[in-house]
Amino acid sequence: MTRLAVNPAMSLEELQRTMAAAVMTPLTPDECMSPRTSDGRAMSDLASSFIAPNTRLTAFERLEIYNRQYWFRVLGAIAEDFPALHVLLGARRFDVLAAAYLAANPSRSFTLRNLGANLPEWLEQNPSFAGRRHAVAVDIARVEWAFVEAFDSAEYHPLTLGQIAALDANSPLTLQPHVRLLALGCAADELAIALHQREKAQTSEAGVRHASAESPLTVPPRVHRRATWVAAHRVDLCVYFRRLAPEEYRTLAAIRAGQPLGAALETGFARSRMALAHRAPAIQQWFAAWAEFGWLSAPQS
Repeated sequence: MTRLAVNPAMSLEELQRTMAAAVMTPLTPDECMSPRTSDGRAMSDLASSFIAPNTRLTAFERLEIYNRQYWFRVLGAIAEDFPALHVLLGARRFDVLAAAYLAANPSRSFTLRNLGANLPEWLEQNPSFAGRRHAVAVDIARVEWAFVEAFDSAEYHPLTLGQIAALDANSPLTLQPHVRLLALGCAADELAIALHQREKAQTSEAGVRHASAESPLTVPPRVHRRATWVAAHRVDLCVYFRRLAPEEYRTLAAIRAGQPLGAALETGFARSRMALAHRAPAIQQWFAAWAEFGWLSAPQS
């Protein structure tokens, strides 16, 4: 246990904030603690102000242990939540991306679960970190974060078949929180699943990575760009991805936005090229699937 130096000029809150800021300071490229704080002070002087040295380590070296372990842990957590993005970009580029993202979006939660919440949006705004695969990388990140949200988001009591049959145009509905809707520019759901399976195949049951006899996985140089609509959802503690028609996606998005059923369907079919004769059967198929998966619920108080 690290012994803190007594500094009567520093309150407990100040001590906590000072140590947290030092521990969260980004590492140097060679994974050591930065010699300077963000405001230019010597890190060794800061460390000595609240950490006592011992017979083997200076105050700086003792603080560096916590600094390095913090960064190794959060970088590992990001890699665990975005394994397909890791494979897509390669380990070196992904590590640079993760470090830059965490420097801009440090942990603000008691749980590491929320660490990657801003990564898809941040990556979209910082294209240089993904290079020529930027558009695909953003979609992959969105798919992987949807997986996290679908896995542990809340679930309300679903509507029964009888309740669904009694719905009318003015019926208010709620979409299950664990259902995550994605409008993608490519088939990133399929690509993410393929990358996950390849990553898993290269890891033994003991969790040890081993070399594959096959050539390293590379994304095809040309990933076909085509609009794709997907819902990530949870069934019996397992996450699944289901493709949606654009009209179905827009209808579900409208329900999520709080529109009653009739208005949501109008939104879903606005500017639709689907033939009128095909719309009623399509809606019946949607509701059959939504009922089977328990996607619909009554509005929650």
